[in-house]
Amino acid sequence: MNYTHVKSAMVAVAVLALVVVSVPKSAFATTGTATIAVSTTVTNTCTFTNGSLTFAAYTGTALTATGTFGVNCTNNADYVIALNAGAGTGATFATRYMMNGTYKLGYNVYTTASDTTVWGDGSGSTATVTGVGTGSSQTISVYGAIPAGEQAISGSYNDSIVATITY
Repeated sequence: MNYTHVKSAMVAVAVLALVVVSVPKSAFATTGTATIAVSTTVTNTCTFTNGSLTFAAYTGTALTATGTFGVNCTNNADYVIALNAGAGTGATFATRYMMNGTYKLGYNVYTTASDTTVWGDGSGSTATVTGVGTGSSQTISVYGAIPAGEQAISGSYNDSIVATITY
């Protein structure tokens, strides 16, 4: 065995290994970069659940009632709820009317149980109700009052108020 050839071969292998190790990676591959744009649009939604406000039988003395309806708004949406004057003939925010045919029974709805602030559309001396969406259904209370001394014939009286939510 010729040790000179073996020794030369071992030196050649060692030199080759050093060359491979010392060559930068960039000599073997080229890299590049790209940007990935990520986006979405967050939309708020609000929905209503119909509600009701039912008074006990009116006998001529002042009468109050509390009703509810549901609101479900997403994404911490700020909302404002306005009510119209109702469908009763001649209804205004000052006096809403439940109807029995052509007969009227005056009443109103308020933002709190103290019956001091009329819930309307925010115009005049009316107020609206505000809130912030939680993504879950929220119960909104509506407070009603019929004043004493209303003159009405016996029978069933009804009205409907349209609630509008702005968000």
